[in-house]
Amino acid sequence: MGKEVKIDKHLIAYCGLYCGACHAYLKDKCPGCRKNDKAGWCKIRKCCFVNNYHTCADCEKNVHNCKKFNSFMSKIFAWIFKSDREGCIKRIKEVGEDKFAEEMSEKKMMTIKNNKKDKDKRN
Repeated sequence: MGKEVKIDKHLIAYCGLYCGACHAYLKDKCPGCRKNDKAGWCKIRKCCFVNNYHTCADCEKNVHNCKKFNSFMSKIFAWIFKSDREGCIKRIKEVGEDKFAEEMSEKKMMTIKNNKKDKDKRN
């Protein structure tokens, strides 16, 4: 049957994606980023874990300039999912994790969709 989309800031991935609305998570095919021990390859996850960050939003660095956040693998995932993880981190910084989880849950979205026009305005 699967899970229902729910509001839970602990379902925010380190990179800003919202696992609580991810199809794999909802179908019990993935435990979510925080519980996925198979994701040891993820440099973002490792960096946040080592630095005791809940997400990249806790870091003082601008994620746009972070080599771990913008690694080759991260760019591939962003392209596949048409996601704007940078936009997610920006939104978390603006409204906080609780409100971000609430917004993503209400929209039933794993990510803020990559909108080239919005991205061009930020740069």
